[in-house]
Amino acid sequence: MIKIPEKAELLNTHTRIKSFIHNTPVISSTLINNIVGANLYFKCENFQKMGAFKIRGATNAIMQLSENQQQRGVVTHSSGNFAQALALAAQSLGVKSFIVMPHTAPKVKKDAVIGYGGTIIECEPTLEARENTAKKVEKKEGATFIHPSNNMHVILGQGTACSELLEEQPDLDYIFTPVGGGGLIGGTALSAHYLADHCKVVGGEPFEADDAYRSLQSGVIESNLSTNTIADGLKTQLGDQNFPIIQQYVEKIIRVTELEIVDAMRLIWERLKIVAEPSSAVAFAALLKEKSAYQNKKIGIIISGGNVDLSKLPFTSL
Repeated sequence: MIKIPEKAELLNTHTRIKSFIHNTPVISSTLINNIVGANLYFKCENFQKMGAFKIRGATNAIMQLSENQQQRGVVTHSSGNFAQALALAAQSLGVKSFIVMPHTAPKVKKDAVIGYGGTIIECEPTLEARENTAKKVEKKEGATFIHPSNNMHVILGQGTACSELLEEQPDLDYIFTPVGGGGLIGGTALSAHYLADHCKVVGGEPFEADDAYRSLQSGVIESNLSTNTIADGLKTQLGDQNFPIIQQYVEKIIRVTELEIVDAMRLIWERLKIVAEPSSAVAFAALLKEKSAYQNKKIGIIISGGNVDLSKLPFTSL
């Protein structure tokens, strides 16, 4: 059984990393409030460094390493935002980073990692290949492996987005986040538990990758048989570090269809005038789906990132 972090650890995390991250804006829309029938506050992590919340956890995890570990560097496997986050965080802290990416990863993402000073090691596009390649890098370079979501220092770092939101809006009734690997919702749940009175956390998850929903139902970590979703950042599964936090402190998880994700994403783009990636829209889609249950409530929504391939926008494809 893991030891759930205490309030002081969360507060110390924010103090530790805040000079390396942006305190991102919180915005609202009267029109969206009228559509939902509640007061919504969007925490815009799409304006975060490298375009997503993951720089928070990556920075905290590296800063918690010993000087000797930092000198040898860090390694992770990721084809998305955490690849960029760890590379940029490492560069900011003067640490080498080795990023294992499938050879099928988009060139734009590989270029971003290289631009942030990361060394890419390519592998086959399977989880087994990614994990085995990362272990080889650990052995060869002496680098420390940092998991994108199943690492308590990462989880605490991700929770600082919610901490900032609650500093600005301390009397929220609910906070909605997307659910992928569980780092963001786990950190958010810790922040809401320690820093707010009676604020509940709700997750949004695609039907096509609903392992977290099923895990809460069964009480054990479930896997996805398929991940055919536009929300590419949510295809990963929960881990043994974040699942106990989610079990204890998350109110519920609402599943949404692909069309509901696209509709929510379109509404964010049209009405908030910001770029949000499909994974970010899942949390808002979950609220829209069950808005009748949240009438007249004060609700925070974490827009987790804005890294979108503009050549593949979904608004005309569904």
